[in-house]
Amino acid sequence: MKFLFTLLLACLLSACTHHNTLKPSPVPLNDELIELTIDRLHEGIRQHTMSCQSVIQGYLHRIEHYDQSSGLNAVILINPGALEKARRLDQQYAQTKFMKKLHCVPVILKDNFDTADMPTEAGSMALKGHIPADDAYLVKRLREQDAIIIGKSNMGEWAFSPYQTISSTHGETLNAYSLEHVPAGSSGGTASAIAANFGLIGMGTDTGNSIRGPASHLALVGLRPTLGATSRDGIVPLLSNRDTGGPLMRTVTDTAIVYSVLVGPDPADILTQNPDHNIYADYRIFLDKEGLKGARIAVLEELTSIDDTHPEVLDAMQQAIRSLKQAGAIVIEPFHIKGLKQLSKNTGFCSRFAEDLDRYLQDAPATTRLRTFKMLKNSQQYLALSQKAIEWASAPTRAADQRQPPCIDVQGDPRRKALLDAVVNAMDSHNIDAIIYPSWRYPPRKAGDLESAHGNNSPVIVPHAGLPGLTVPMGFTQQGLPLGLQFMGRPFSEPLLLKLGYAFEQKTRHRKPPPQFGALK
Repeated sequence: MKFLFTLLLACLLSACTHHNTLKPSPVPLNDELIELTIDRLHEGIRQHTMSCQSVIQGYLHRIEHYDQSSGLNAVILINPGALEKARRLDQQYAQTKFMKKLHCVPVILKDNFDTADMPTEAGSMALKGHIPADDAYLVKRLREQDAIIIGKSNMGEWAFSPYQTISSTHGETLNAYSLEHVPAGSSGGTASAIAANFGLIGMGTDTGNSIRGPASHLALVGLRPTLGATSRDGIVPLLSNRDTGGPLMRTVTDTAIVYSVLVGPDPADILTQNPDHNIYADYRIFLDKEGLKGARIAVLEELTSIDDTHPEVLDAMQQAIRSLKQAGAIVIEPFHIKGLKQLSKNTGFCSRFAEDLDRYLQDAPATTRLRTFKMLKNSQQYLALSQKAIEWASAPTRAADQRQPPCIDVQGDPRRKALLDAVVNAMDSHNIDAIIYPSWRYPPRKAGDLESAHGNNSPVIVPHAGLPGLTVPMGFTQQGLPLGLQFMGRPFSEPLLLKLGYAFEQKTRHRKPPPQFGALK
């Protein structure tokens, strides 16, 4: 794998793919790529200090130099058309002086987003070589705004695990801040890649945890949108009544820019046809350094209890509360949601993976060997770690709406509505703008550790109620391991969450790049 990856990358960097008649590209950038933002990228192109080709080459050099040699193992596939796209964008800009929202912005996709020009394998040997007929809807939106997909990231097989990132196709991805630790859930490959400055936009999916959890472990901003705010079309499903796609970024501003592109209705996804959803052309209009002034922020006691939270996380949480107050927020603590534990348990995760996977594979090209969940189960082409999840998915024999908890669609799920109502009613009764808690009550585990306390808060409320959640950096442990603060709001309150998260980010400036992945020598 390492040899093939290096060979392909060497080919790309020498412009051997579709580039026989092209002029040599500019020297790749180096220092300029560390913590680069979308606005700085576009300004560099306008000022002629950057070209699209030099930017893309620079990120490809970083991946080649760092990813496999360090053992990080975040990027599994390079897009062979990336440099050609960069060349065309340079030519286009030279002629028009016009840039779309994501002009030349390099994207790393989790391996469960359909791409018609690259394999989509969901981290599974059973899906090896699967090339979808079309791009996922969110991928189309990115490409329409001239973003460049430079590669795909490793993921937890079928997105089963919230605690580590191991695929049967490419092995384990580690944490960019400490190669002894995990990057959290199934989007860990994307998170480690963006944290290590291998790209600008990271795309992950979140069924229970896997945008917000890895964001917390990698000092990133992770936005899980309200279920129905972004399309699920073309995302390999885990549980379609919980799945959603969203960005993993280094700043809230870049998150707002990307969300402006991703959000909106898709005819192929009924959940996005919501009349209560107000959509804005540019979510940066909500970003305000003073956005915390007068905001009523509630600290959720059930997810911040002193009894089951690591002391360093508690210390970081207390410092976050002090920062919120200093920024003018009104902090309500303790705050409770009546009956939360039972409501969350009742709603829960249900075993609909088999049906959802069968539905996805109906549209797979004839060249895709895997056609049904039954074939997956019988193939034994999955990790031993996935065995319990496969058995769980194959166990139900009753109708979907008769299971415990019911696996019925979102619109008709009374248990989901009960949880959502409890959250919203608690917020309304105290006039709360957002609820906060640590994304994880413990620091990142060591790789291979599945026994010690993990303290994962992300699956408890947000995915079951279909609510938006935003994780932002909250500081580091004494060992230099990142910690994350999560903001949760009402349905379709992404503008407010971005406003609050931005103000907190600007107040605290916790984001720092991982030392091991600095500028190339």
